[in-house]
Amino acid sequence: MSRIGKQEILIPAGVEVSINGSKVDVKGPKGSLKMKALPEILIEIKDNAIYFSPKKEDLKSKAYWGLTRTLVSNMVEGVSKGFEKKLEINGVGFKVRLEGKKLILDVGFSHSVEVEAPEGIEFLVEKNLITVLGIDKELVGQVSAKIRRIRPPEPYKGKGIKYLDEIIKRKVGKKTAA
Repeated sequence: MSRIGKQEILIPAGVEVSINGSKVDVKGPKGSLKMKALPEILIEIKDNAIYFSPKKEDLKSKAYWGLTRTLVSNMVEGVSKGFEKKLEINGVGFKVRLEGKKLILDVGFSHSVEVEAPEGIEFLVEKNLITVLGIDKELVGQVSAKIRRIRPPEPYKGKGIKYLDEIIKRKVGKKTAA
């Protein structure tokens, strides 16, 4: 049995959830999200809460029970609060700036790297910090990973783009014989 799937999702004030078969629509103050759930999972709304249960007791239904609950929970949280990921740029001469919806990164290449913000994503820049904001948790994480992949942190000096709470394991460099 799924421990996560058994838990209910309380619908906060200002959030509207509608279920039409296996389609889930969530609307809130920050925007709206849609998802098509698997038909093996039964989704019900009772007393301002969302409940999930498998239609059959087979392996596939049990496997997707907790996943479906978590995805809907992320949708409810996204339209009410939103999600953010913070990235930090470390390195001599490494800079970041924002031009409209484009993020311009100068991270040691012979050219500047431009990252276009997809629909539903917003960038904020403060000195060497990049904040990726949005209502879709998957999209926020995907865009953050795309930015980090441009110049991942290296283990010797720690130069590169890393998540703010990420800890880089440092290596000792070459030692000279005296």
